[in-house]
Amino acid sequence: MKLLKSIVVAFSMYSRIPMPRFNWDSEDMEYHLIFFPFIGAIIGFLVYWWRQFTVMFYIGDIVFSAIAIVIPIVITGGFHIDGYMDTSDALASWGDKEKRHEILKDSHIGAFAVIRLVALGLILFSALFLMDDNAVMAWCFSFVAARCVSGICVVSSKKAKNDGILSTSAKNAKDKVVIIFLAIEFILCALTAGYLLQWYWTVSLAALVIALIRYIYVAYSKFGGITGDLAGWFVCSAETLMAVAVAVLSVMGNALIF
Repeated sequence: MKLLKSIVVAFSMYSRIPMPRFNWDSEDMEYHLIFFPFIGAIIGFLVYWWRQFTVMFYIGDIVFSAIAIVIPIVITGGFHIDGYMDTSDALASWGDKEKRHEILKDSHIGAFAVIRLVALGLILFSALFLMDDNAVMAWCFSFVAARCVSGICVVSSKKAKNDGILSTSAKNAKDKVVIIFLAIEFILCALTAGYLLQWYWTVSLAALVIALIRYIYVAYSKFGGITGDLAGWFVCSAETLMAVAVAVLSVMGNALIF
């Protein structure tokens, strides 16, 4: 029963997939982060089958790319994008840590948030447009991998503040159990993707490592630790960078063929 409640809590917090409603407490959040990557698995599954559908019915790459960008937004309700935009505004302020945290709390959207989100969307759209089938499949695995890493960071990394969704999730989580299960999920994801996709997954993992290093550096140096908004910023950045990596490999592979 506790695991079922944890699944409901995870999907209720990090997605817009309808779930049974109940009043949960701290005990119900002990293992919910274990199921955070499951949301990524659903997104990846839907993107994969959308790709198969467009190939089967000869739907153009422009339509595929546009809808593929929308699928994660629909499933998550833009949860991570909100964090990306808030963090973009904070980083663009060039203020001190206190100023950046004030901007993170501000519910208003700044110009830099819009500019950077549009730029991110254009980069992702271009990457999707250039992907071959193997690259798309590798990107589908990225939704799981990025969330595994994000969940581990939530539990194990220094927090910038003691309030907010991320801090609450970390406080109530069973640290060792959550980290172990997330690590197992990441390893299973990586082994499966590596077996099926080889070099596509290799460059995708390299991009994830780069995104993680940047995440930790920015979080610690600019904010004094991670926050919920920064976690969302990382997920968006990692998924986009991984998309760019496999798209570049797709272009290089096609160039070598011709």
